[in-house]
Amino acid sequence: MTFSSLICFGFGYVAQALSKSDPVSKWEIFGTKRSPETNSNQQPENVTLLTWPSPSFSLPDVKAVLVSVPPDDEGCPVFRQFKDYFDPETYFAYLSSTGVYGDLQGGWAFEETPVNPLSTEAKRRVIAETQWQGLGAHIFRLPGIYGPGRSAFDRLKQGRARRIVKEGQVFSRAHVDDIADVLARSIARPNPGQIYNIADDHPCPAQDVIAYAAQLLGAEPPPEVRFEDANLPEKAQRFYAECKRLSNARTKAELGWLPKYPDYRSGLNAIFDASN
Repeated sequence: MTFSSLICFGFGYVAQALSKSDPVSKWEIFGTKRSPETNSNQQPENVTLLTWPSPSFSLPDVKAVLVSVPPDDEGCPVFRQFKDYFDPETYFAYLSSTGVYGDLQGGWAFEETPVNPLSTEAKRRVIAETQWQGLGAHIFRLPGIYGPGRSAFDRLKQGRARRIVKEGQVFSRAHVDDIADVLARSIARPNPGQIYNIADDHPCPAQDVIAYAAQLLGAEPPPEVRFEDANLPEKAQRFYAECKRLSNARTKAELGWLPKYPDYRSGLNAIFDASN
């Protein structure tokens, strides 16, 4: 099936990357923002930005839909408002989170792994996933996202980087361009209702990423701090309460995808080289 128009509910970091990828960059693209003020700044040439939610919002005629709007206690607000407005042949993509798997104590999370959400945010994601799967949406479970303007380099330069060490703790991550590539491949090869994990090949401790970024910058890395001594806010503590490795085997096998940045070193090297 061939698509040529797309609306991105929540025109954020991933949606912007998708809008620049091939062949999507040649399509008619719409993106939503919450306020008119944010719609006027640095508007991409190939994207029409719309204000939503808004009483004046009119759903454009599109053949593909990407949803990255955060869910609430009732699930996805986009689903609630527009579930009856789309053509049965519409392609749907819902961006979810690996938080739905809960804590696997370092084990591997596969798409068939039973969900066990621990946080309020993850429980909302599960509700939203179920809603969208009822429409045949493709569900993409994302780990930590990084890329230009949103990486360990930025945290180091802003003085926000910390090397917090918790024994046995690892995280999966994905470069934003790899996520966009998976989405474009899925749109070209739809499999309604399928779930895909997107992650690089090498889960690792977060402090390793900070140390390598500091090395590239020629800067002294922040000192290591034990998790127990870090005095993290409650939300960050919940982040460290879950430990899992994300399998990308299905995504590779079904979509013919290989990550351009298979580990954090290759991703950070590319960001560093592009900025120097």
